[in-house]
Amino acid sequence: MLRLLKLIVIPVILAPVGDSQGLTDRVVSSPELRVHVGDSAFMGCVVHSPEEKHVVKVDWILSKGEHAESEYVLYYYSNLSVPTGRFQNRSHLVGDILRNDGSLLLQNVQEADQGTYTCEIRLKNESVVFKKFVVLRVLPEKPKELTVRVGSSAEMGCFFQSTEKKHVTKVDWMFSSGKHAKEEVVWCHDFNMPSGYFQNQGRFRNRVNLIGDISHNDGSIMLQTVKESDQGVYTCHIYLGKLESRKTIVLHVIQEESQMSILTTPPPKTDRPSILDGNQLVIIVGIVCATFLLLPVLILIVKKTRWNKSSVSSTASLKSLENKEKSNPEKHVYSSITTRESMEEGPSGQSEATYMTMHPVWPSSSRAPSLALSSVRSK
Repeated sequence: MLRLLKLIVIPVILAPVGDSQGLTDRVVSSPELRVHVGDSAFMGCVVHSPEEKHVVKVDWILSKGEHAESEYVLYYYSNLSVPTGRFQNRSHLVGDILRNDGSLLLQNVQEADQGTYTCEIRLKNESVVFKKFVVLRVLPEKPKELTVRVGSSAEMGCFFQSTEKKHVTKVDWMFSSGKHAKEEVVWCHDFNMPSGYFQNQGRFRNRVNLIGDISHNDGSIMLQTVKESDQGVYTCHIYLGKLESRKTIVLHVIQEESQMSILTTPPPKTDRPSILDGNQLVIIVGIVCATFLLLPVLILIVKKTRWNKSSVSSTASLKSLENKEKSNPEKHVYSSITTRESMEEGPSGQSEATYMTMHPVWPSSSRAPSLALSSVRSK
């Protein structure tokens, strides 16, 4: 059925009531929409018929060019609205079918959504197809974070582009200072209320003004005299009946310039270390690296120098000892001389005595003879 409807190409004509030969063109073009990435786009598609005829089929088709393949965005058939493909969670049929309204709301617009959208509506017992074209231009995403100073004003936008007017039923702004903090009402506008207007009586009272045009689906606000406690997350909700379009802005609050600087005149110059530039930093890093590389070499040199000094000292000690030995070449060692007298008398009747003489002993056995003992007997 979808392929069959996609291939239907019928001249869009309509014969006025009472004149079967008169034909009118049923193709309607709308101005192009310019939407930022992340915002919503409302595309109106309403059939104005002099007779009350029920809508049988609604198709929304996206075409990106002459040679590009078209893709279905959403179709309505047998009282059932079915988004398709990558538009499943972002496209909604928001028109009143009973009033021949097949308008489309496209949320969270992406860059790939740019192109020409064709709305095709088929009425009951009609052989023609009503068509309307909407050109969508996608702009870069707006910043989601805003930074202001204490005491200044903060403008926060909340709107979606639309081809129709007065479709918004409610706009409200909520504030949260943290993940687990309770939300506060900043500003609210509800068309369903008798007064049609409600503003929070809390700490945002008399500091929030509506600067957008609700009739053009613009619910932007201005927060005046910003305080430090106003820092947090602001969420805007725009309702089209039961459908909701949401936008979140993070507000950062900083101190005023007068509070950030104590003196209006420049402070006296002090001898503070200047900030190193790139070349100086490279030089310092090079010196440090060279020091680490040369440190082992320096340690080896020091150890080698100490070893040489120790070797020289040992050599000098040996030479001094040799010189001392040369200066005293002879040392005499004497043992006690023992005289033994024998009271024995020989045959001649005379006494006999024995004498022992110690000869010098040289230090080296190779250079001097050993101690010689001689016995001299005298009669």
